[in-house]
Parts: sequence; C-alpha cells; structure tokens
Amino acid sequence: MMERRRKRRLMSAAADIPMQACPPFLRWAGSKRRLVPVLKTFWTKDHKRYVEPFSGSACLFFALEPPKAILGDLNPELISTYVEVKYRIDAVLKELAKLPPWNKDEYMRLRSQDTSKLEPPARAARFIYLNRFCFNGIYRTNLKGQFNVPYSGNGCGAMPQDEVFQLCSRRLRRARFVRGDFEKVLKQAQKGDLVYMDPPYAVRARRVFREYDPATFSHDDIARLRSWMERLNTAGIDFIVSYAESDEADLLKKGFSYKTIAVRRNVAGFAAHRAMTNELLISNI
Repeated sequence: MMERRRKRRLMSAAADIPMQACPPFLRWAGSKRRLVPVLKTFWTKDHKRYVEPFSGSACLFFALEPPKAILGDLNPELISTYVEVKYRIDAVLKELAKLPPWNKDEYMRLRSQDTSKLEPPARAARFIYLNRFCFNGIYRTNLKGQFNVPYSGNGCGAMPQDEVFQLCSRRLRRARFVRGDFEKVLKQAQKGDLVYMDPPYAVRARRVFREYDPATFSHDDIARLRSWMERLNTAGIDFIVSYAESDEADLLKKGFSYKTIAVRRNVAGFAAHRAMTNELLISNI
C-alpha cells in the first residue's frame, strides 16, 4: 500500500515537471519551442555566447543556459518586460498577484490601459497577463500602436508559477538586451558566438502568421538577412536560421547546409485547422 502511494506521488511529481528545465514565461506565436531539442544540438562547448536578434519567447536561450547572451527585438514592450523580469522580478510578481486569472473583463481593462501612466513593473505585468490570455500568443497592434488581440479564455493554460519566473530571471541576468532592428544586434556578433535567427515570416504565396505588423518584416528584409548570413559566415561566426519552407527559404538556404523538419503549426485560428508543415533549419555549422 505504501509502495503504491509512493509511486503515485512520484508520477504526480513527474507530471508537474516541465518538458524544459527552464520553460519560457511568455507564449509566442511562431515559437520554435517544439524544435528546441534539435536546435540545442547546434550549441557546443566552443561557443562562448548566444545571440538572438528576434527574441520572442527566447525559448532556445532559456533551454541552453548560455554563460552570456545578447537578446534583441524590435518590440519595445517585449524588451522592457525582459528588463523588468531580470532586475525587478519580485515587483513584477507582486503586480501579477493582483490580477485574476482567466478574466475577460480584466483582460479588456488592461488592454485598453494607457501604459504611459504605469510604473515599469506594472507595465511588465500587464504585458505578461495579456500575452498569457490573448488569442494564440499573438502580438499585434493597431495603427495607433495599441495592442488589439482578442481574449482567448482558459484554453491557453494557467499563468506560470512564481518559481518559473524566478528561474527565468536568474538566467536573464546573463543576458543584455538590444531594442531595434536585427542588424543592430548582428553588428555585435563575434567569433565564438552562436547566432540564432528566427525572423517573422514574409511569405506571399500562402497564409503564414506574422508576429508583428506585416510592414515590420518585408521581402527586402529577407535580402538583408541573407546578406548578413554571408557576412557572419565570412567572419567565421556560427549561425542557425529557422524559416518555413518557401521561396524565401530557398533563397536563404542557398550554399548553406540545412535540415527539413515537419512541425505542427500552432498559429491557426482553430485547432482543427492546424497542420503539419515543413520548417528549415539553415546553418553554416
């Protein structure tokens, strides 16, 4: 009897252990969390620093636990949230504790808030709350720059436990942050870095979700990204690029090694319409 109880406790404890030792505290449409086991294999003992110019949920950063990192993104709210979680996690958690879970009225109230009147920890808590309970982890703004993604409900899961935030905070202390275009980050890359680039999609031929406004990443940016891949390669800097199978991916992969991996998209409007698609991992390693 005692043995059966012990086994049940162990099974219950195992169920509570996240698949990733340090899961990201944010949801992010287009996240490569499912590819983390494969992406982790690119990191070696020779790499001294991790660099990611399109951070999003930074799932690979949290999984790798690199000694140093540069995390960049064009989204100022995202970068500000990472800064607050890094330096003032207790204040952020205090603000989150004031907010009820799975509450549409509270979600809509926060969504309509004037963030200029909020203190940084409260602003970060607002971003985390909206990210957790919005539709599919999408980040989208209207022409006025106001977040306008609808409420999702309880299908998106509970808010991460405080321990997850604390662990993420400790890992973020090894990172510095850059707000701006991906070139601003890549200019700081050097030999010994592993650069991971997961840009928003700029695909004309089919409906693929873009994390930001479509104008944020264009086909001209694909050409700029390809140019930077060549520059990094010439400088002897290791990189990985993940991109959906497409004409754009054909341009990015030319002359480099790549793997094609089937993944299930989690960005469609309804679960029944989510399908397996091919993702390319392009690298000079």
